[in-house]
Amino acid sequence: MQEQPSFNKAIAETMYPQALQLLKQLISTPSFSKTENVTADLIQEFFTQKNIPVKRYLNNIWTTNKYFDLSKPTVFLNSHHDTVKPNSGYSIDPFAPDEIDGKLYGLGSNDAGGCLVSLISAFIHFHKAEDLKYNLVLVTSAEEEISGRDGVEGLLKQKDFLKLTAVQNPYNNWCGIVGEPTLLNMAVAEKGLMVLDCEAKGRAGHAAREEGENALYKAITDIDWLRQYKFSKVSDLLGPVKINVTSIFTDNKAHNVVPASCNFIVDVRVNELYTFDEVLAVLKDHLKSDIKPRSTRLRSSSIDLDHPLVVSGLKLSRSYYGSPTTSDKALLSFPALKIGPGDSARSHSANEFIYLKEIEEGITLYIDLLNNVIS
Repeated sequence: MQEQPSFNKAIAETMYPQALQLLKQLISTPSFSKTENVTADLIQEFFTQKNIPVKRYLNNIWTTNKYFDLSKPTVFLNSHHDTVKPNSGYSIDPFAPDEIDGKLYGLGSNDAGGCLVSLISAFIHFHKAEDLKYNLVLVTSAEEEISGRDGVEGLLKQKDFLKLTAVQNPYNNWCGIVGEPTLLNMAVAEKGLMVLDCEAKGRAGHAAREEGENALYKAITDIDWLRQYKFSKVSDLLGPVKINVTSIFTDNKAHNVVPASCNFIVDVRVNELYTFDEVLAVLKDHLKSDIKPRSTRLRSSSIDLDHPLVVSGLKLSRSYYGSPTTSDKALLSFPALKIGPGDSARSHSANEFIYLKEIEEGITLYIDLLNNVIS
């Protein structure tokens, strides 16, 4: 499909300086998950200076377009302002937003600062527009990096926020754009993450006398089954369900005692063709160890290829793919498209950066993407 020319590039160029300034402020301010209150203050003040009223739930800042109308469907615009902690490989100050050779360096510049300020810019562009076909709700969320319950998940349950939705069926006519670094291509599906705590049980005994039942050996048998088992349904977008045992341990400190218990942790990445319950049922049928799901919140998700947001992206010559990484998209009950400037491969890396041109391109793309749907 031939790309439509953008009539909004000039608009993006005028909005780019303020977006860059805000991003530099955010980079300069530590905002680790659960302690991102100061960056929330910065974002709140940014909107206040533009006379755009915002509301706050903990460290989540949200606002709506000026002419919000409950009778219309809504596009939910979301990106996050928390970051991981800088890793030991940094050779520069992670909180110094330096421009070097067309790149902006700094922790959170790529994940997801560039997406955040680009999405904010697009929202401001449409904020005062009348007669939009959709409402716009912008959420700059906290705790995304740890999938925290006081991030977007908590906000969506708040009474004040629920006032934006239909009373009978909340979020029924909503869709969303989640700003994450995707090289400006469309992540239309996302693998779910399920973490399992497993325990193999045996019976303690003296190793020299070959007493007891070795729980460690029982765990190894189950782990070997997990290593070899393949779920039959393979997604065109997300590939197969992937299972990895990531830790194994016993509470036995003595070398001469057969362990009565052995625990191991399983990381399961689920494609959109299975529910967590279906995967759990298969594992429980085949493993002798006790299985307890630690987390089943980050479910797999997908958006139809004929959804207006995806169709808009296709008109702009954006390709689509299935994402192996999780985001706040997994916590949304309505269809959402993950897309944004930057590259996921740079996320959480030492000396993180985003190309300056990517920020301007991100503003342009978000405006174009929305313009095809809501105008």
